[in-house]
Amino acid sequence: MAKKAAKSASRKTGKKKVKKVMSEYKHGSLHSGSGPKVKNRKQAIAIALNEARSSGAKIPRKKSAAKKKTKTKTTSKTKKTGRTKKTSSRTTARKSSARKKAAK
Repeated sequence: MAKKAAKSASRKTGKKKVKKVMSEYKHGSLHSGSGPKVKNRKQAIAIALNEARSSGAKIPRKKSAAKKKTKTKTTSKTKKTGRTKKTSSRTTARKSSARKKAAK
């Protein structure tokens, strides 16, 4: 028979914290900080994972949040050539000077 791999202490503590917080949510005694009661299930999960991380559990962050990147401007020419358009510092300088004049 193959031996079972021992679970890490970090995993156990994280699991206990999440279980505790979710039971508080289920019974209606979970509060967001010192604020009102938590009524949203997703918010309760976020609080549970945050408390588990703060207690030392190794829980990875949400993958979709790490994938998001800012998009660069593309035009019809850049789509053909594969280059992205960069804004020049001269246009931003013109805009800032125009804003200063408008503020006066």
